[in-house]
Amino acid sequence: MIVGFTIKFLCRFYEPTTGQIFIDDIPLHQYRLESLRQKIAPVFQDFSHFFLTAGENIGIGNVEHVNDASAVIQAAAQGQADTVVSQLSDGYQTLLGRHFDGGTDLSGGEWQKIAISRAFMRDAEILILDEPTAALDAESEYALFQRFKILTQGMTTLLISHRFSTVRMADRILVIDEGKILEEGTHEQLMNRSGRYATLYRMQSEKYK
Repeated sequence: MIVGFTIKFLCRFYEPTTGQIFIDDIPLHQYRLESLRQKIAPVFQDFSHFFLTAGENIGIGNVEHVNDASAVIQAAAQGQADTVVSQLSDGYQTLLGRHFDGGTDLSGGEWQKIAISRAFMRDAEILILDEPTAALDAESEYALFQRFKILTQGMTTLLISHRFSTVRMADRILVIDEGKILEEGTHEQLMNRSGRYATLYRMQSEKYK
């Protein structure tokens, strides 16, 4: 929860009462809010479900291009929502959610793919993924992160997860406990140290043997 709040400070949903956050050695509050948010694409664990069409649900990630069909289709492919949309009765024009008559509801994993695709609508420099695959099955999670390795080249990607199968792919791993950084390094470095990360990784791995 502490990490989740820190990320929301980074997005400037809240303003810190003490301390500062820096990006490229510049205090966060010195950035123009609109410009900052345009360059950050977050996908939170408690992502929103919009009772709009499938295309609008994705396009709203960048409201200036919400009706740009080619941009929406490209973002859907990047976040794997294209496979979801292909099964809908009216494709990108399908109304999602049961709030209105004729709306089509999605599974948790399908909604999550829509939310991830929404993030790719922006020309972002920082991608934030807060437990982005919590509702996905193991096969979909593996395919998504294999794709992320390609899609996020040249971007700063912050991945928050309790799944060690997910975090092991990161270039730099931070182990946080009670708001403090206990360990940092690559997966191999942390495993060789036999510290907290290695202990938790082995405990989680045992479940799959």
